[in-house]
Amino acid sequence: MKNKPSYALTSVDNALLLLQMLRDQGGLRVSEAAEELGIARSTAHRLLSMLVYRDFAIQDDRRTYVPGPAMAANQVAGHPNQQLRKALYPHMDALCERVQETVNLMVRVGTQTRFLASVESTQILHVGDRRGTILPAHLSSGGKALLAELERAQLEQLYRPGEADRQLPDREWKTLLRELKAVRETGYAVNREKTEDGVSAIGMCVHDSTGLAVGALSVAAPSARFDPKQIPVLARELRAAVARAETDVRALPEL
Repeated sequence: MKNKPSYALTSVDNALLLLQMLRDQGGLRVSEAAEELGIARSTAHRLLSMLVYRDFAIQDDRRTYVPGPAMAANQVAGHPNQQLRKALYPHMDALCERVQETVNLMVRVGTQTRFLASVESTQILHVGDRRGTILPAHLSSGGKALLAELERAQLEQLYRPGEADRQLPDREWKTLLRELKAVRETGYAVNREKTEDGVSAIGMCVHDSTGLAVGALSVAAPSARFDPKQIPVLARELRAAVARAETDVRALPEL
């Protein structure tokens, strides 16, 4: 029989209960959450807003909260990724200092990219912490950089496994193939507001000692500062950071 912790945090408990309600009921309104938990509507709204921020919930057209992508996410193997984060974080911090924009580390899981770590810019207007965020790989900068490492047959297995269950419509599939070709030529991928209004990013793969892409680093900035003339500058800084980071990654024993 489980005993309640001696120092239980009510706000944490309420957030976890909301996750269970979303999982079991499939949809939830603010008023229903407030009534179920016995809390004010404003408190329920704040809790649900945090779940949306971390991708555990989304709002549909009826303003009902429903399970978000994080609720259905497949497990990511933890130990190698912990090593990867530890090895790359100093390089991310240094890159953020140089470019004054937020730097992210992500990995690909199937057709998704998962953000493992972020170093936030100190500028007043900046892209926030994206740890835990899940985005479609074919739209995010790091995701496209990682997809560009795959052979055509591997891409087809991900996005075109059969005529009846194609992941992408024909137009999006052709666009993706063109974009991946450009990524292979330039060495980096760009995301211009494809995943979030007002946010753009440039991403590049990080390889291990065998040449395998084990993750990607991205520099994310408000689109107002993401001038086309800045892309070569950001790409140069990102490439230098990746080269230094790969030296440390190659020294890791289990990646």
